[in-house]
Amino acid sequence: MSEATETASTHVNHGKIVFEGLRNARDLGGLPAADGRHIRPRALLRSDTLFPATEHDRARLRDEYHLSLDIDLRSNDECAERPDPVDAFPGLRYVHLPVFSEGGAGVSRSAEDMDVVEARVRAGEIQPADLMIALYPHIVLDQSGIDAYTTFFRELLAHEEGAAIWHCSAGKDRCGMASVLTEVALGVPWELVERDYLATNIFYGIDPKTCEPMEALEGVDPRFLAAAVDALNREFGGIERYLEDVLGVDADAQATLRARYLV
Repeated sequence: MSEATETASTHVNHGKIVFEGLRNARDLGGLPAADGRHIRPRALLRSDTLFPATEHDRARLRDEYHLSLDIDLRSNDECAERPDPVDAFPGLRYVHLPVFSEGGAGVSRSAEDMDVVEARVRAGEIQPADLMIALYPHIVLDQSGIDAYTTFFRELLAHEEGAAIWHCSAGKDRCGMASVLTEVALGVPWELVERDYLATNIFYGIDPKTCEPMEALEGVDPRFLAAAVDALNREFGGIERYLEDVLGVDADAQATLRARYLV
């Protein structure tokens, strides 16, 4: 058993937060990180859309987690269809950072986008896995994605009190890449970064090897993340160089993030 596997015991059940309306809400707290430290609990949260959060869920986010920063990575159409319940959180800073300036087929969960994707899948024009493998590099390479993740880190660097949450619609692709980048910046071992990314399948009950074609879009696959990482290796020399040279998360910024979010 690797050291990363042993120390992952502090991050129980992948940080799953059991809510009534949210299926993929997780606390990064407890993940082993740089210098033998781990991510501070109740500080950095990732989730699917907050729209279905019940009154009980909202109360927990407000009173237990002291939610004060909400970073929404969805498109304009998704936000209009299922807006975040921002009024439930007094003093909340809501930041809309669309990773795609327009709907991204298979990633955006707007009704129109998913209707188009489903029609093409059922017609045999595309395979969901191939669609996602082709799309993932755009999450990190398109200017809209670069702008979104650059501002995402600026918000985390400026955030001082209460929990920060980031989400897309399903909490797995755009949110997943934000989580990957954050964990790398905080020094989480790559084995655990990948494990956190893939945990979405547990909470949605998806097995990429046996699920139906449209169900594949509800989960994640190691090949999706590899496509993004391969693109970053090719274009920038790796995910660390992307963080530093493209997103502006240099050594000083990483030191600030680690001082703030690690214990």
